[in-house]
Amino acid sequence: MKYLFLGLAIIFEVIGSSFMKASEGFTKWFPSAIVVIAYLICFYFLSLALKMIPLGVAYAIWAGLGIVLTAAVSVFIFKQKLDLAAIVGIVFIVIGVVIMNFFSKTSH
Repeated sequence: MKYLFLGLAIIFEVIGSSFMKASEGFTKWFPSAIVVIAYLICFYFLSLALKMIPLGVAYAIWAGLGIVLTAAVSVFIFKQKLDLAAIVGIVFIVIGVVIMNFFSKTSH
């Protein structure tokens, strides 16, 4: 259940970030409302996950996967380009999350 809560927090964080771009600096009301609602839901689920997952581990996973998924949204939805350095950095983030989850005793 703890990783379901964390996964939902990540999904709503990505939704909030994506609609923040669409809100054009909070000048469009509908995307702006989605940003606020998505982040409220995101932090609610993150708070539930933090009852069972250590803060450092949960935040690393939340931030890392949020970066990866937000970058994917920027490429596929907003048609933005990632250069080689950005791709390598994202790969390092994924490797870090995998190492933390499979090899760190902190995450158990």
